[in-house]
Amino acid sequence: MYNCLIIDDEPIAIRVIKKHLAAFPDFKIVAECNNAIEAMPVLSNEKIDLLFCDIQMPQITGIDFIRSLSHPPRIILTTAYREYAIEGFELNVVDYLLKPISFERFTQAINKFMEMESHQPNQVKFQQENSNSTSDYLFLKADKKHYKVNLDDILYFESLGDYVMAFTQDKKIVTKERLSHLAESLPAGSFLQIHRSYIVSISKIESVGPGFVEINKKKLPVGRSYKPELSKLLQNNNS
Repeated sequence: MYNCLIIDDEPIAIRVIKKHLAAFPDFKIVAECNNAIEAMPVLSNEKIDLLFCDIQMPQITGIDFIRSLSHPPRIILTTAYREYAIEGFELNVVDYLLKPISFERFTQAINKFMEMESHQPNQVKFQQENSNSTSDYLFLKADKKHYKVNLDDILYFESLGDYVMAFTQDKKIVTKERLSHLAESLPAGSFLQIHRSYIVSISKIESVGPGFVEINKKKLPVGRSYKPELSKLLQNNNS
Protein backbone atom coordinates (compact mmCIF):
# COMPACT_ATOMS: atom_id res chain seq x y z
CA MET A 1 0.00 0.00 0.00
CA TYR A 2 1.34 3.44 -0.97
CA ASN A 3 0.50 6.38 1.27
CA CYS A 4 -0.35 9.57 -0.60
CA LEU A 5 -0.57 13.22 0.39
CA ILE A 6 -2.39 15.85 -1.68
CA ILE A 7 -1.46 19.54 -1.41
CA ASP A 8 -3.64 21.95 -3.38
CA ASP A 9 -5.53 25.13 -2.57
CA GLU A 10 -8.29 24.29 -5.07
CA PRO A 11 -10.98 21.93 -3.70
CA ILE A 12 -11.97 20.93 -7.24
CA ALA A 13 -8.41 19.88 -8.03
CA ILE A 14 -8.29 17.74 -4.88
CA ARG A 15 -11.57 16.06 -5.82
CA VAL A 16 -10.24 15.22 -9.30
CA ILE A 17 -7.08 13.63 -7.90
CA LYS A 18 -9.09 11.66 -5.33
CA LYS A 19 -11.48 10.43 -8.02
CA HIS A 20 -8.65 9.32 -10.31
CA LEU A 21 -6.68 7.72 -7.48
CA ALA A 22 -9.72 5.70 -6.37
CA ALA A 23 -9.17 3.49 -9.42
CA PHE A 24 -5.87 2.28 -7.98
CA PRO A 25 -6.48 0.05 -4.92
CA ASP A 26 -2.82 0.03 -3.82
CA PHE A 27 -2.89 3.78 -3.10
CA LYS A 28 -4.25 5.34 0.10
CA ILE A 29 -4.77 9.05 0.72
CA VAL A 30 -3.37 9.84 4.16
CA ALA A 31 -4.22 13.57 4.15
CA GLU A 32 -5.38 16.52 2.05
CA CYS A 33 -3.84 19.94 2.69
CA ASN A 34 -4.71 23.37 1.30
CA ASN A 35 -1.14 24.63 1.48
CA ALA A 36 2.41 23.51 2.12
CA ILE A 37 2.46 24.78 5.71
CA GLU A 38 -0.39 22.42 6.61
CA ALA A 39 1.51 19.55 4.97
CA MET A 40 4.69 19.89 7.03
CA PRO A 41 3.44 18.07 10.16
CA VAL A 42 1.90 15.35 7.98
CA LEU A 43 5.24 14.66 6.34
CA SER A 44 6.91 14.67 9.75
CA ASN A 45 4.46 12.25 11.37
CA GLU A 46 3.40 9.98 8.52
CA LYS A 47 5.26 7.79 6.03
CA ILE A 48 4.36 9.35 2.67
CA ASP A 49 5.30 7.47 -0.49
CA LEU A 50 3.76 9.79 -3.09
CA LEU A 51 3.03 13.51 -2.89
CA PHE A 52 0.66 15.29 -5.28
CA CYS A 53 1.67 18.96 -5.08
CA ASP A 54 0.26 22.10 -6.68
CA ILE A 55 2.74 24.86 -7.53
CA GLN A 56 0.93 28.19 -7.16
CA MET A 57 -0.25 28.22 -3.55
CA PRO A 58 -0.39 30.86 -0.80
CA GLN A 59 2.54 31.39 1.62
CA ILE A 60 5.02 29.15 -0.21
CA THR A 61 5.03 27.73 -3.72
CA GLY A 62 5.14 24.01 -4.35
CA ILE A 63 8.59 24.37 -5.95
CA ASP A 64 10.05 26.18 -2.93
CA PHE A 65 8.37 23.72 -0.58
CA ILE A 66 9.90 20.73 -2.36
CA ARG A 67 13.33 22.39 -2.28
CA SER A 68 12.98 22.78 1.49
CA LEU A 69 12.52 19.04 2.08
CA SER A 70 15.67 17.17 3.06
CA HIS A 71 14.15 13.75 2.34
CA PRO A 72 11.21 14.28 -0.04
CA PRO A 73 8.95 11.41 -1.10
CA ARG A 74 8.16 10.73 -4.74
CA ILE A 75 6.39 13.80 -6.15
CA ILE A 76 3.88 14.43 -8.92
CA LEU A 77 3.39 18.12 -9.62
CA THR A 78 -0.16 19.22 -10.51
CA THR A 79 -0.54 22.71 -11.94
CA ALA A 80 -2.23 24.92 -14.51
CA TYR A 81 1.08 26.53 -15.48
CA ARG A 82 3.46 25.09 -18.08
CA GLU A 83 6.34 27.43 -17.33
CA TYR A 84 7.47 25.57 -14.21
CA ALA A 85 8.06 22.27 -15.99
CA ILE A 86 11.85 22.64 -16.25
CA GLU A 87 12.18 23.58 -12.58
CA GLY A 88 9.96 20.66 -11.67
CA PHE A 89 11.99 18.08 -13.50
CA GLU A 90 15.22 19.54 -12.11
CA LEU A 91 13.81 18.44 -8.76
CA ASN A 92 13.50 14.88 -10.07
CA VAL A 93 9.72 14.77 -9.80
CA VAL A 94 7.92 11.70 -11.11
CA ASP A 95 5.72 13.69 -13.48
CA TYR A 96 4.30 17.12 -14.26
CA LEU A 97 0.53 17.11 -14.77
CA LEU A 98 -1.29 20.06 -16.31
CA LYS A 99 -4.80 20.88 -15.11
CA PRO A 100 -7.42 19.85 -15.97
CA ILE A 101 -5.94 16.40 -15.45
CA SER A 102 -7.43 13.63 -17.57
CA PHE A 103 -7.63 10.11 -16.21
CA GLU A 104 -5.46 8.83 -19.07
CA ARG A 105 -2.69 11.30 -18.26
CA PHE A 106 -3.04 10.60 -14.54
CA THR A 107 -2.66 6.88 -15.21
CA GLN A 108 0.58 7.51 -17.09
CA ALA A 109 1.96 9.34 -14.06
CA ILE A 110 0.99 6.51 -11.72
CA ASN A 111 2.65 4.01 -14.06
CA LYS A 112 5.83 6.12 -13.99
CA PHE A 113 5.75 6.07 -10.20
CA MET A 114 5.32 2.29 -10.15
CA GLU A 115 8.16 1.87 -12.62
CA MET A 116 10.47 3.99 -10.47
CA GLU A 117 9.52 2.04 -7.37
CA SER A 118 10.23 -1.28 -9.04
CA HIS A 119 13.75 -0.17 -10.02
CA GLN A 120 14.79 1.64 -6.84
CA PRO A 121 17.50 0.20 -4.56
CA ASN A 122 16.18 -2.45 -2.21
CA GLN A 123 14.52 -0.66 0.66
CA VAL A 124 14.83 -1.99 4.16
CA LYS A 125 11.38 -2.12 5.68
CA PHE A 126 10.95 -1.95 9.44
CA GLN A 127 7.63 -3.13 10.80
CA GLN A 128 5.96 -4.08 14.03
CA GLU A 129 3.52 -6.93 13.70
CA ASN A 130 0.90 -5.40 16.00
CA SER A 131 0.59 -2.88 18.79
CA ASN A 132 1.06 -5.52 21.49
CA SER A 133 3.96 -7.27 19.84
CA THR A 134 7.57 -6.92 20.84
CA SER A 135 8.74 -8.99 17.87
CA ASP A 136 10.07 -6.31 15.52
CA TYR A 137 11.58 -7.33 12.25
CA LEU A 138 13.12 -6.20 8.99
CA PHE A 139 12.44 -7.30 5.45
CA LEU A 140 15.72 -7.52 3.56
CA LYS A 141 15.70 -8.13 -0.18
CA ALA A 142 18.29 -10.54 -1.51
CA ASP A 143 18.33 -13.05 -4.38
CA LYS A 144 14.97 -11.74 -5.66
CA LYS A 145 13.31 -12.58 -2.33
CA HIS A 146 12.30 -10.59 0.75
CA TYR A 147 13.71 -12.22 3.89
CA LYS A 148 12.00 -11.55 7.19
CA VAL A 149 14.66 -11.11 9.87
CA ASN A 150 13.78 -10.62 13.53
CA LEU A 151 15.73 -7.74 15.05
CA ASP A 152 16.44 -9.89 18.10
CA ASP A 153 18.38 -12.29 15.87
CA ILE A 154 20.66 -9.68 14.31
CA LEU A 155 24.22 -9.49 15.59
CA TYR A 156 25.50 -6.62 13.45
CA PHE A 157 25.45 -5.00 10.01
CA GLU A 158 28.52 -4.45 7.86
CA SER A 159 28.69 -2.01 4.96
CA LEU A 160 30.25 -2.90 1.63
CA GLY A 161 29.76 0.29 -0.38
CA ASP A 162 26.29 0.10 -1.89
CA TYR A 163 25.61 -3.19 -0.10
CA VAL A 164 25.00 -4.18 3.50
CA MET A 165 25.57 -7.58 5.10
CA ALA A 166 23.26 -8.51 7.97
CA PHE A 167 24.77 -11.11 10.29
CA THR A 168 22.76 -13.38 12.56
CA GLN A 169 23.99 -16.35 14.59
CA ASP A 170 23.52 -18.77 11.70
CA LYS A 171 23.33 -16.80 8.46
CA LYS A 172 24.41 -13.78 6.47
CA ILE A 173 22.13 -11.78 4.15
CA VAL A 174 23.56 -9.39 1.57
CA THR A 175 21.20 -6.64 0.40
CA LYS A 176 21.68 -3.64 -1.90
CA GLU A 177 21.38 -0.81 0.60
CA ARG A 178 23.37 2.03 2.15
CA LEU A 179 24.26 1.71 5.82
CA SER A 180 23.22 5.33 6.42
CA HIS A 181 19.72 4.61 5.14
CA LEU A 182 19.50 1.41 7.15
CA ALA A 183 20.42 3.32 10.32
CA GLU A 184 17.29 5.46 9.91
CA SER A 185 15.12 2.33 9.86
CA LEU A 186 16.42 0.80 13.07
CA PRO A 187 14.77 1.45 16.47
CA ALA A 188 16.66 3.85 18.71
CA GLY A 189 18.23 2.27 21.76
CA SER A 190 18.60 -1.20 20.24
CA PHE A 191 21.38 -0.60 17.71
CA LEU A 192 24.50 1.54 17.73
CA GLN A 193 26.75 2.63 14.89
CA ILE A 194 30.35 2.12 16.02
CA HIS A 195 32.14 2.69 12.72
CA ARG A 196 31.30 4.04 9.29
CA SER A 197 31.05 0.41 8.20
CA TYR A 198 29.37 -1.20 11.23
CA ILE A 199 26.11 -1.01 13.16
CA VAL A 200 25.84 -3.44 16.07
CA SER A 201 23.03 -4.82 18.18
CA ILE A 202 23.64 -3.41 21.66
CA SER A 203 22.28 -6.51 23.38
CA LYS A 204 24.75 -8.72 21.47
CA ILE A 205 27.90 -6.89 22.60
CA GLU A 206 29.96 -9.37 24.63
CA SER A 207 32.85 -7.10 25.55
CA VAL A 208 34.35 -3.70 24.80
CA GLY A 209 38.08 -3.19 24.44
CA PRO A 210 40.42 -0.40 23.32
CA GLY A 211 39.14 0.43 19.85
CA PHE A 212 36.83 -2.55 19.38
CA VAL A 213 33.69 -4.32 20.50
CA GLU A 214 33.36 -8.08 20.49
CA ILE A 215 30.26 -9.83 19.17
CA ASN A 216 30.01 -13.57 18.65
CA LYS A 217 33.79 -13.83 19.26
CA LYS A 218 34.49 -11.37 16.44
CA LYS A 219 36.23 -8.06 17.10
CA LEU A 220 34.66 -5.12 15.27
CA PRO A 221 36.52 -1.79 15.04
CA VAL A 222 35.22 1.37 16.72
CA GLY A 223 35.76 4.54 14.71
CA ARG A 224 37.18 7.58 16.49
CA SER A 225 34.11 9.75 15.87
CA TYR A 226 31.83 7.00 17.23
CA LYS A 227 33.68 6.46 20.53
CA PRO A 228 31.74 9.16 22.46
CA GLU A 229 28.39 7.42 21.84
CA LEU A 230 29.83 4.07 22.90
CA SER A 231 31.31 5.65 26.02
CA LYS A 232 27.96 7.24 26.83
CA LEU A 233 26.29 3.84 26.48
CA LEU A 234 28.77 2.27 28.89
CA GLN A 235 28.37 5.09 31.40
CA ASN A 236 24.57 4.85 31.31
CA ASN A 237 24.71 1.11 31.91
CA ASN A 238 27.12 1.51 34.81
CA SER A 239 25.18 4.30 36.52
